[in-house]
Amino acid sequence: MKDLSEKVILITGSSKGIGAAIALKLAEEGAKVIVNYAGGKTEAESVVANIREKGGDAISVQADVSKPDQVEALFDQAIAQYGKIDVLVNNAGIMITKFIKDTTDEDFTRQFDINVRGVFNTLREASSKLADNGSIINFSTTVNRLMLPTYGTYVATKAAVEQLTRVFSKEIGRGINVNSVSPGPTNTELFVKGKPQEIIDRLASMNPFGRIGEPNDIAEVIVFLASDAAKWINAQNIGVNGGMA
Repeated sequence: MKDLSEKVILITGSSKGIGAAIALKLAEEGAKVIVNYAGGKTEAESVVANIREKGGDAISVQADVSKPDQVEALFDQAIAQYGKIDVLVNNAGIMITKFIKDTTDEDFTRQFDINVRGVFNTLREASSKLADNGSIINFSTTVNRLMLPTYGTYVATKAAVEQLTRVFSKEIGRGINVNSVSPGPTNTELFVKGKPQEIIDRLASMNPFGRIGEPNDIAEVIVFLASDAAKWINAQNIGVNGGMA
């Protein structure tokens, strides 16, 4: 068990899926949690209520991470509530799977706005507003290690996130470590929606455990990276995929 009782943690896109699991797990470990959402107010409030029912401390804050002014307000509201932010978890993201030839300008722009510009906006705010000796955890993807058709634009956004992670880890200083994680296929609405079971089964067979991940598999790693035990890990990308790649 990692003691996060003195930490305030902001998780973007945490109203459902992996983000919600992370918020719940971090709160269980004692952290004060800011549940960020873009449009899922009801889901975000449900996550907060769940945390509070278990004795934890959390608030929900609406912000579209692709909008710089909303990200600035997100940070300011979190600091107004808790006095600081120790850890930033950049979980917000979207995935549109199409062949490159079928990807529209709107598809391309939307993915880059949320997946890349969203991370850029939060890093820029964190550069002056994250507490000294804090941590930043960005989300990439295991698909970057594969060559799966229809994922071209998505993996391009996540490759950009990995490079932002590496460079920012050298820029920010102040004792702050910056890493990224690369989940494999995970049992969330984002991943399974629209996929036939045979595709999910095929992807599950690509790791020696014969299953896809669960949100809590990812959340456990985030708990470690948010803790002081992980301070000597910096500028790394960590695969959380059961050995898929």
